[in-house]
Amino acid sequence: MLRRHPRRRPMRLLFPLALAALVPAALAQDGPPAAATQAGRTALVIHGGAGFVPKASLSDDDLREVHATLDEALDAGNRVLAGGGAALDAVQAAIRVLEESPRFNAGKGAVFNAVGGHELDASLMEGHTRRAGAVAGVSTVRSPILLARAVMEHSPHVMMAGQGAEAFADTRPEIERVPNGWFDTEQRRRALEQAREKEARDPAAVLADDAPAYFGTVGAVALDRQGHIAAGTSTGGMTNKRFGRVGDAPVIGAGTWADDRCGVSGTGWGEFYIRNAVAHDICARVAYRGDTLADAAGEVVNRVVPAAGGDGGAIALDREGNIAMPFNSGSMFRGWIHPDGSRGTAIHEEDD
Repeated sequence: MLRRHPRRRPMRLLFPLALAALVPAALAQDGPPAAATQAGRTALVIHGGAGFVPKASLSDDDLREVHATLDEALDAGNRVLAGGGAALDAVQAAIRVLEESPRFNAGKGAVFNAVGGHELDASLMEGHTRRAGAVAGVSTVRSPILLARAVMEHSPHVMMAGQGAEAFADTRPEIERVPNGWFDTEQRRRALEQAREKEARDPAAVLADDAPAYFGTVGAVALDRQGHIAAGTSTGGMTNKRFGRVGDAPVIGAGTWADDRCGVSGTGWGEFYIRNAVAHDICARVAYRGDTLADAAGEVVNRVVPAAGGDGGAIALDREGNIAMPFNSGSMFRGWIHPDGSRGTAIHEEDD
C-alpha cells in the first residue's frame, strides 16, 4: 500500500513523480507476476486425504487404482488449464473426478455418520476476486463442489447448510440430486461398524479412523495462464460423527483459501484446522511475512497444528507455480503438475 506524504506546499510538484516511481513496484507486488502472465504457465496440485496408511495395508490393486484415479483427476484439471481455462474450472474438474471415486471420502465414497447416513461438505474460492462458496451437511447432492460453486455464483451468500442448502439446490437445474443411499459403500459401512465397536469399548472414542485402504477428504489448487489461483475442498467428514458436526472443509480460511498470491486446500483433523485458520494462515505468511510457500506451509502443518493437538496435511500453490505438500500424518494421497509439465502422484513421504 502506498503511504501518502503530508501535504506540504513544497512537495506538491514532486509527489506525482514519486508516485509514478512507486507504482510499478506496487503493481509488481500485488498483481500476478509478469513471468507467469507472459509465459502463460500453469500448475495444479491435488490431494485425496492425509492419514496413516501402512504400506502393507495397500494391495497392488489398491495402489494401481489410487494412482490411476489421482492421474485422472490431474488430467481433468490440466485439460482446462491447457486450453486456457480458468483456475476455478480446473479445480472443479479435478475435484469432480475424486468425488465420483468410492476410494475417497467425498461424494460416492463419503463416510457414514452416527445414524448411518451421509452429510457432505465442500467449498471453493477464487483468489483474485475473493469470491467463495460453500455448503455443509448436504445429503442428496451428488457433487457438493458444484453446489458450492452455485452458492458463489448464484446467491449473495458464501455458505449454506443442511435443508437450506438442499432447498437452494432445488433452484439450480445443473445440480444432480441422488438418494442418500447412493453414497453408500461397503468399505465405509465396515468403518462405521468398527467405529461403533470401538465406541462401545471406549465411549470417548466417538470418531474413528477409516479402513486404511479407503481414503479421505479431497482437494485441488490450480494456477491458470492469467496468473489466477483457485482452491477447493470436498469431504464426507468423520466416520460416526454426530449432531451435524462440520469440519474445516467448507470453512473459508480453515480448509480452503485462495488469494492473488497463494491457494491452499487442507486435509486433517478439522477442529484444529478451524481453530488455527490453517489455510489462511499459510497464505498470510506468504503475503505479510514474505515466507516462501514451502516454509509457510511446513511451519503451519508441521508445527502449529501438532502443537495444538491435531494432525493432517495441506496442498499449496503460489502464483509463481511453486507447490508445497506438507503432512505430519504418515501419508497423504497427492498429485501434481509443475509449470514445466513434470508430474507425479504419491502416497507416502518417500514416494516424492
